Amino acid sequence: MARRVFLHIGTPKSGTTYLQDRLALNRDLIARQGLTYVQTRTGDHFEAALDLIEERWAGQREVARGQWAALVAEARKAPGDVLVSHEILAAAKPAQVRKAMAAFAGDEVHVVLTARDLARQIPAEWQEGIKHRGRRSFHGFMREITSSRRNRPRIWFWRVQSLPDILTRWGNGLPPERIHVVTVPPPGSTPDALWRRFAGVVGLDPDGAYEESTRFNASLGVVEANVVRRLNKLLVGREVPRELYIDLVRDVVVRDTLGERADKIPVVIPQVRWAFVDRVTAEWREWIEGAGVDVVGSLDDLEPEHFGPDHTWVHPDQPPADLVAEAALESLAAVIAQSAPGDPSRVRRLARRLLGG
Repeated sequence: MARRVFLHIGTPKSGTTYLQDRLALNRDLIARQGLTYVQTRTGDHFEAALDLIEERWAGQREVARGQWAALVAEARKAPGDVLVSHEILAAAKPAQVRKAMAAFAGDEVHVVLTARDLARQIPAEWQEGIKHRGRRSFHGFMREITSSRRNRPRIWFWRVQSLPDILTRWGNGLPPERIHVVTVPPPGSTPDALWRRFAGVVGLDPDGAYEESTRFNASLGVVEANVVRRLNKLLVGREVPRELYIDLVRDVVVRDTLGERADKIPVVIPQVRWAFVDRVTAEWREWIEGAGVDVVGSLDDLEPEHFGPDHTWVHPDQPPADLVAEAALESLAAVIAQSAPGDPSRVRRLARRLLGG
């Protein structure tokens, strides 16, 4: 009997960070159940995925060169089933998908796609771009999304979020029962609900004594996103090294400070765009139902939650100035505290090294 190879290919912002961290925390327990979550030099599968899809990714492509082959070599040593997981795999082009499938020729390959409703994905992807030095307005981001093609897309958003296109690329040649769409439970559900759905697909006991993950991507509100976006504009041309930006901005400012603020004003798509979201959602549902793939959860989970008439929409590009100033000061205080004399933090050590101290 051929072993099973599960390729969890995305989508970004669908709970993948949580799932991958929990898989890593429980590697030994998972292995005892006959599933290998492949070990790599970094512990995750980002470098291997980047090597496969050949994206530049802020200069990291050269660092990642050879890591797909290294992951495949490690996977071949596994005694039982194998799991590979990274969300940027969703962007793979047809030739890259064929390369991935050829690496596991002779195995029973399954494609797993976690999917969340589009009304939450759009703001989440906009925020993610901002965390990676993005400066685009939400209005401009929405305009590009609504005007770009979703079939054989060119822009990154639809390459990793257009469910029919992703599943067509990755599912080519696979029987429908080996293509699994795991829907993300609606707001208010516990993270464990997604884990249980995912675990069932890859052959794990959902009720196992797994160590829980506390790692989530920091979510920003309207105010917080604008602080980072404006900061990114101010840093243009100042040659801030990538590692310093990650430590000071993405970790200290975004994750530890702005992401932890209470009562954030959520980033919500404007009323004028809801018809577009509903139309795309209907297209996705029709395609998935017609394809006959395995749906874990419910396609109803892909239906966006519409806000009622009492909801006050705040334009993501025009937050209250006083709230932005307050959030910016909190961020500045956090950076100063991390850089204080005698603080053993990684940030201070890194700053000293970069400054030659």
